[in-house]
Amino acid sequence: MKRTAALLAATALITTLSACGPAAQNSAEAQSVSAPMSQQASVTQASADMPTADTSLNDLYLYLHQNPELSFKEIKSSTIMANELESLGFQVTTGLGDDWTKAKSMRDYGTVREGVGGYGVVGVLKNGEGPTVLIRADMDALPVGERTDLPYASKAVDETWTGVENGVMHACGHDIHMTSWVGTARQLVANKDKWSGTLVMIAQPAEELGNGAKAMIEDGLFTRFPTPDYNLGLHVSAAMPAGKVGYSSGFALANVDSVDITVKGVGGHGAYPHTTKDPILVASSIVMALQTLVSRNTDPQKAAVVTVGSFQAGAKHNIISDEAKLLLTVRSYDDDTRTMLIEGIKRIANAQAQTYGAPAPEIFVEPDYTPSTYNDPELSATAAAAIADAIGADNISQMPPVMGGEDFSQFGRTPEKIPGLIFWVGAVEPDLWQRAQDGPLGLPSLHSPFFAPDYEPTIETGVKSMTAAAMTLFEKG
Repeated sequence: MKRTAALLAATALITTLSACGPAAQNSAEAQSVSAPMSQQASVTQASADMPTADTSLNDLYLYLHQNPELSFKEIKSSTIMANELESLGFQVTTGLGDDWTKAKSMRDYGTVREGVGGYGVVGVLKNGEGPTVLIRADMDALPVGERTDLPYASKAVDETWTGVENGVMHACGHDIHMTSWVGTARQLVANKDKWSGTLVMIAQPAEELGNGAKAMIEDGLFTRFPTPDYNLGLHVSAAMPAGKVGYSSGFALANVDSVDITVKGVGGHGAYPHTTKDPILVASSIVMALQTLVSRNTDPQKAAVVTVGSFQAGAKHNIISDEAKLLLTVRSYDDDTRTMLIEGIKRIANAQAQTYGAPAPEIFVEPDYTPSTYNDPELSATAAAAIADAIGADNISQMPPVMGGEDFSQFGRTPEKIPGLIFWVGAVEPDLWQRAQDGPLGLPSLHSPFFAPDYEPTIETGVKSMTAAAMTLFEKG
């Protein structure tokens, strides 16, 4: 396979990290090869303090890190991403997923709070005949107060779309994702004479809720815009040194289901338990019995997790309450195992209640779950070879799948069955990573208030890797 173009693009990257992007000189040229779309939403005007198309990637990252936005509230982030694409000559549509998002908020919470909406961004650049490649970045931050003590640490505080106020931080590295995405777009436009096809860049809201991809798909991502031949994404790793890339072939991330069980009972005085139906006893039995779903119902060659993350009941020492609440996270890879686990939870909860003569429990399975992510093996091999050429074969390795979840999976679950790949980009300062391997020091995980990526080499590796993968797919045709 020819990878000359990918190598040239990767070599050209380094200057972009500390210098201005190629937007100004390439905008007019890009417009000449990008056919206008039938409809285009207006792009929100950036405020004076926002990064522009001339902002270096490092400065862009620092701005995004210090200005994180919660799920379905990515107003500034989506504006920056849209304006960047527009400056590069893409045909840009904003607000994708807005109707779906507001309808879900009304259905689940009875209101749409201020600032909540669908902030999906789609940019299309047509550059002659060839395949269509989609590259995705997620934009939302987490309700986590940052505790890194870095000079550029986030001090943001905001209210989630459900009304909970908290500190806000990019504790999952989506600021790295957005910056790498911008860098990739700049590189592909700068090297557009070396590839042919259609580039679709999407900035996705609300990955942390597992809903943003679905909102964009429901609003016509694959019907209003060119249907991709390939989907690409990346995610930072808090367990790999900066400069390294990891990938899985086949299953990469898990199905993620949330299950709420309200266990019913008959309350009363703690001194007279024989006059009650104790929901805490029933719920405790459910918790213990649920563990058999993994140990005795799951094929030992497959993976599954059933975790009870919350057990809430009662308010006073001598009162037996009339209900208890269990909140579960359920993880699996294949859909048959997922179905078995969900059906098993319902069976066990009802059976345990019946055993104690208690009323039937209420069981709610969140319908908008996150499906497992499957990396197409052929695509994975092709992209991995290109990335190895770009960053060195010693810097990329195949990894086992993890039980985390990523709604990037949704883009491969539509009737179009588009092959996809999401890969990991190491984000830990190498010396810190080595010390953690050699001693008792632990590394902050993703979602930790202490997570602090080594951003400059991480962004550089992300841009090199994604650019190389995309260029190779365009060459492949």
